[in-house]
Amino acid sequence: MYKETGASLLTDLRNREPDAFAYLFEHYSDKIYRLAISMLKQEAAAEGVVQDTFLRLIERLDQFEERSQLGTWLYRIAYNLTVDRLRKRKPELELGDEPEDGRLTAPVHLVDWQQWPENLLADAEVTAALDDAIAALPEKFRIVFVLREIEGLSTQETAEITGLSLNATKVRLHRARLFLREHLTQSLFAVGTEIETK
Repeated sequence: MYKETGASLLTDLRNREPDAFAYLFEHYSDKIYRLAISMLKQEAAAEGVVQDTFLRLIERLDQFEERSQLGTWLYRIAYNLTVDRLRKRKPELELGDEPEDGRLTAPVHLVDWQQWPENLLADAEVTAALDDAIAALPEKFRIVFVLREIEGLSTQETAEITGLSLNATKVRLHRARLFLREHLTQSLFAVGTEIETK
């Protein structure tokens, strides 16, 4: 019916057409929920972010200047609402650029997952280990990883949504990947050994 960021969608949204809002909600509500739950780790809080995001969209639609895609703007609203909730829990939370950028420790062990058998990488235990590893990422690295790798946004879009510089976004993404590879090495070897002995 609509192209994801087509002019007719934006026109219909501004004209308060119910079908346009229904389309946007259907297309983005699950994505926003995944983003919020990955940061907040509470279903009720994540559902609240989804609801508040679309309410904020309706309230501020006339302020959308089309300098970015509509979807990117919607993610930005959701990101800001999520960060607001996080800061209520952790007033000291810092997600912006800073000189050292909260460096993660350098990895000790690295495994090339692409060389592992497909049946191992599809194993439920490995999936669970990956979910745990993502949850263990510090917030500033997790949000960049979720937007780029799970939601499939570009690095540029991720930078726009988080308000980070492009370089800081790339650095955080790189460190998140290293952290995950290090965190999962032990789990992969344990699961791989178990599968091979079955």
